[in-house]
Amino acid sequence: MKANPAQPAQFKDKPAQRKAASSRYVLRLYVAGKSPKSVNAIANLKKICEENLQGRYELEVIDLYQQPHLAQGEQIIALPTLIRKLPPPLRRIIGDMSNTERVLVGLDIRKKT
Repeated sequence: MKANPAQPAQFKDKPAQRKAASSRYVLRLYVAGKSPKSVNAIANLKKICEENLQGRYELEVIDLYQQPHLAQGEQIIALPTLIRKLPPPLRRIIGDMSNTERVLVGLDIRKKT
């Protein structure tokens, strides 16, 4: 019996969109206290996640002033640093997350144009 190669119109030739629509994102944002960059990074990232990943993400904010031991093994070289744990592969973004396009491309939510 032959498989039907027809796909629903909304998914035809759009495997990246299909994958993004079904993926759950696990994100860790490492910050340094209540510095302006840290506060901006948290606000910017929450806005980006709500607008693009609503209901499909888990965000953990880690203040390295309060919990420095949580940076062990994560190779944190600058703050703020965002690490995408899931879906694989692991991705890192450094900065205050103010460049929405850069964050979306870095998280592999939007393809680089």
